[in-house]
Amino acid sequence: METRLESKTQQENAMEDDWQPEKLDSSTKDVLSKIAGTIRQFAMDATQQADSGHPGLPMGCAEIGAYLWGCGLRFNPKNPDWVNRDRFFLSAGHGCLLPYTCLHLSGYDLSLDEIKNFRQLHSKTPGHPEKMDTPGIETTTGPLGQGLGNAAGAALGMKLLAEKFNTEKHKILDNKVVALAGDGCIMEGVTSEASSLSGHLKLDNLIVIYDANKVSLDGPLSDSCSEDTGARYRAYGWDVYDIDGHNLDEIHDVFSRLRHNQTKPAIIIARTIIGKGAPNKAGTHKAHGSPLGEDEVKAAKKALGLSEETFVVPGAVSNYFESKQEEFAKNESDWNNLFGQWAEANPDKAKDYDAMLNKTLPENLEEQLSKLEIKSPNAGRSASQDVIDLLSEELPFLYGGSADLSGSDKTMMKEFPIVAPGIFTGRNIKFGVREFGMATMAVGMYETQLILPFIGTFLTFTDYMRNAIRLSALQRTQIIYQMTHDSIFLGEDGPTHQPVEHYASLRAIPNLHFIRPAGNHEVKMAWISALIYRGPTVIALSRQKIPEMPETVVPFDEGLGKGAYIVKKEGGSKPDYTLIATGSELSLALDASKELEKRGKTVRVVSMPCWELFEAQNQKYKDSVLGGDIGTRVVIEAGVDQGWHKYIGRDGIAICMESFGTSAPLRDVQEEFGYTVDAVLERIL
Repeated sequence: METRLESKTQQENAMEDDWQPEKLDSSTKDVLSKIAGTIRQFAMDATQQADSGHPGLPMGCAEIGAYLWGCGLRFNPKNPDWVNRDRFFLSAGHGCLLPYTCLHLSGYDLSLDEIKNFRQLHSKTPGHPEKMDTPGIETTTGPLGQGLGNAAGAALGMKLLAEKFNTEKHKILDNKVVALAGDGCIMEGVTSEASSLSGHLKLDNLIVIYDANKVSLDGPLSDSCSEDTGARYRAYGWDVYDIDGHNLDEIHDVFSRLRHNQTKPAIIIARTIIGKGAPNKAGTHKAHGSPLGEDEVKAAKKALGLSEETFVVPGAVSNYFESKQEEFAKNESDWNNLFGQWAEANPDKAKDYDAMLNKTLPENLEEQLSKLEIKSPNAGRSASQDVIDLLSEELPFLYGGSADLSGSDKTMMKEFPIVAPGIFTGRNIKFGVREFGMATMAVGMYETQLILPFIGTFLTFTDYMRNAIRLSALQRTQIIYQMTHDSIFLGEDGPTHQPVEHYASLRAIPNLHFIRPAGNHEVKMAWISALIYRGPTVIALSRQKIPEMPETVVPFDEGLGKGAYIVKKEGGSKPDYTLIATGSELSLALDASKELEKRGKTVRVVSMPCWELFEAQNQKYKDSVLGGDIGTRVVIEAGVDQGWHKYIGRDGIAICMESFGTSAPLRDVQEEFGYTVDAVLERIL
């Protein structure tokens, strides 16, 4: 059966291009079939032994996995980080026994014992793929659809890098990015966002395999979905292929064509049977989310001609992959030779490549930023724009984008062009109104290894992005989120756009640094923190102007780099009050402290832009700032008070938000919610 070419463009191309792929020989097909059998065996055995897991997808996609790792992908298992490898992203993360098995068989550092320890404590085979746990896993997936977004970001990143580094003589970056998505992924809205932008940009290195088994976890797909997915993707500007996902010839035909000549992102609708081989559960949701059961496994092995023993690898399979090791190593060694020739011929490009790979920062970066003149008073977003313009010239690995708000969230690098369809010379990406897709694509861009992405929107819209931010924190992906309009003080747009609970919500995510800087200097230092932290950082920036506070102009290691620091020391032996503030409220705290001193009170003022950095300090330092008897502790912040009582105690005063905001001019909002000097004094005294 021939591969069906679904779009008119493809049919026309097929007629004009008489190129035909070399057919798979019978011996290769035979061993690939045995690899597929091994995948099915491992899927049944591992889930059965763990009494947990999802056998259906790996059993249904076994031929696809066998083909990809057996001959379809270009990689070197001895170096999972080889830059020009083909990338495989499992969007349907519950099917992780597919890549786990293939990684083990093809020679990655993933032992059979690890497969047997599937879903067990501290194993390298967790219940969904985790990048930091398993060699060869490209990204952490599980929440459906995000892996496709990660793949789209990686494909975009590789196009940007290929444009920057490839020359006519030396094409050092030419890999493919492959994602495997299921029905659940295709239904999730994030895939629409990422797919739409990928089609617009014409990412001709992106291949999505849609495991179209017509089953979701809750039952038949027809219970909840009846769309024409092919028509949808053609509307996005993708090429669409429709194949029998169990037919190795069809799989080979479509991948060979895409390797030979791909001009758009491509989706391969692979018709498969979930749990293929299980006589009573195949093709049903009963094969999806739980082990098949002892009797069904026994019957399935008999029907598939597999060993009754567990975790058996046929000799033909192990011999095949052993014979492939030289080829796998040659993939990289040939590239290393090409790279050496390229580097010798293009020393300036090679220097940039090395800086991007190592994320090298100038030794005098803090000095450069400190000398950067920024007007005052100034909005936090505008100060950050000035910082970005300086950094863009110094850091070639910095690529930025915004969810249709670059003029408002100030993320545009003014000296560089915008990425356009099929044109990847720029460093500014217009993600459109696709916040969730943008956040997932940023993860993939970082995973190219040479790009550090920053992305922007309004802080309140982190709700759209939250799960992608969470996964970036889980795997410590270094992404800088420039979130503006950071409080009720944006004014007239009203409570739909005014973040209130968002500070607490983001601070609750492990590994995520949430920084709310006050004034120009703290904005500069916030960027230094984000650039040196190997993990994600949210920089929350004001829309309204904030005066520069001389008290904050201290070196990074003495100020913002500590997370919290004293900006105004008490005059007496101990303070009557300690005022703690973040962002724009620090100026209010300083003004309030002056009025308190006029009333004979001694006051300490602490800027606390980042809880996470403060908690990383030693106890002696933390005690010097917020320890001991420091009077009544007062926090002033335009967000909910959740979490602050850890620092101010049960008896501390929290001048925080207890409701949503309101639509009104700035001064009226400040009066309404008590963020004035008089209102602060009334609360304290």
